[in-house]
Amino acid sequence: MSLPRRARLLLLGVLASRVTTSAPEDGEAVSIRAAERADLLAVVRIENASFSQAWPYDAFERFLGEPGFLVAEIDGRIAGYVVADVTQQIGRALGHIKDVAVHPDYRRAGVASTLLSRSLGVLAAHGADTVKLEVRQSNDGAKRLYREFGFEPLRRVPSYYADGEDAIVMIRKLG
Repeated sequence: MSLPRRARLLLLGVLASRVTTSAPEDGEAVSIRAAERADLLAVVRIENASFSQAWPYDAFERFLGEPGFLVAEIDGRIAGYVVADVTQQIGRALGHIKDVAVHPDYRRAGVASTLLSRSLGVLAAHGADTVKLEVRQSNDGAKRLYREFGFEPLRRVPSYYADGEDAIVMIRKLG
């Protein structure tokens, strides 16, 4: 018996709230779960280690309790995070991946892919049929990862970042 699409998406969202998978290179288990207040300092440290124009603590604090704020844990340490949400635009639910980063010690171990995969499931479960994100024009590694997940460049936004660098808006249809 096949479940209707909406039921499958809701089930996927529930499963995405706490899933353990193996990191491909070193075999350590990656656990994905909703972010908690106790995670915020680790998240901010990862943000600061990852971006020259980092989000402040209170920006993350505002997303606590949102289903799209997920952390990746390895051996009890926060290895990365993703912040995403769903908004209504022109009568359609649009998912938006706002921020994703992985601690330097855990990069190239599948953490970003696992976070991205789970966040897409959560966004779909919350009704998004399209997901967008912005990425620095110079961030070839991130653009390559997003293309592997089916994101396509939509447009360039001049001087999107505070340092004047352009952003590439990428989108992906879900379902």
